[in-house]
Amino acid sequence: MSSTVFLSVMISFAISVVLGPVVIPFLRRLKVGQTVRDEGPESHLKKNGTPTMGGILILFSVVVTSLFFVKDYPKIIPILFLTLGFGLIGFLDDYIKVVLKRSMGLRAWQKFALQIVVTAVFVFYLLHYTDVSLAMKVPFLDGVYLDLGWANIPFLFFVVIGVVNGTNFTDGLDGLASSVTVLVATFFSVVAIGTNSGIEPITCAVAGALLGFLLFNVHPASVFMGDTGSLALGGFVAAAAYMMQMPLYIVIVGFIYLIEVLSVIIQVTYFKATGGKRIFKMAPIHHHFELCGWSETRIVAVFSIVTALLCLAALMGI
Repeated sequence: MSSTVFLSVMISFAISVVLGPVVIPFLRRLKVGQTVRDEGPESHLKKNGTPTMGGILILFSVVVTSLFFVKDYPKIIPILFLTLGFGLIGFLDDYIKVVLKRSMGLRAWQKFALQIVVTAVFVFYLLHYTDVSLAMKVPFLDGVYLDLGWANIPFLFFVVIGVVNGTNFTDGLDGLASSVTVLVATFFSVVAIGTNSGIEPITCAVAGALLGFLLFNVHPASVFMGDTGSLALGGFVAAAAYMMQMPLYIVIVGFIYLIEVLSVIIQVTYFKATGGKRIFKMAPIHHHFELCGWSETRIVAVFSIVTALLCLAALMGI
């Protein structure tokens, strides 16, 4: 067990670190640079041209590492599928935006349809090829599970797509999504090891890949993960939670994802209802704090500290 944990972290970390200096210049030569919106914070304009699609580093590290352990740990298959599936959707979106120069990338209905298809395959596999129940552990209530019956499936779709888009919204500052998600991945790794759930190779691989990626993604970032990375990480978080019957814990450990997506929903709803008024200076909420005078590094530090504390609280609730 201990060797599996150590190896999965170190292999993934090493792949990410070694590939970084190779992939990042390659992306720069391809001119797959991020185009920063004019309506965003002014401080972000200097990021124009920073290579994006760096999520390839994360995906490749996780996939290669998982292949070393998949034979002995078959429960990582559905997590790997959802991570890779959403990562490929993100890659397609990034490719259209930065390589084909179509600013909107995939159309909203196309992206949503692909997310539904990938989630449906995940559900099918879960129900027919695993013994994992869709009943959910209730935090802080030992041995209590919430079983919604037939509604478990639509609820799963809601959770998966909600988490994926929440993670996507979180990816807006140097190192933010990476820092928050490495803590969430560490939380799932600790729980997986403690409960002998059989998914620790991939949870540890994600943690290792993100630690390596952060070497290139901290402020000032030399590469962005793009939708390739953020959608993949959202798929990972949702899948890992379901494999351990812990989707309700995402509200706790993934609180940052939740407030990011809620801030956008609240802002848009209020804007339309009031004819142009805003609650936040800008959404997602990390931009609001930026416009309040917080530095990027301070926001990342605070959001990471909040996530770390909530992960500890969630451990107490198991």
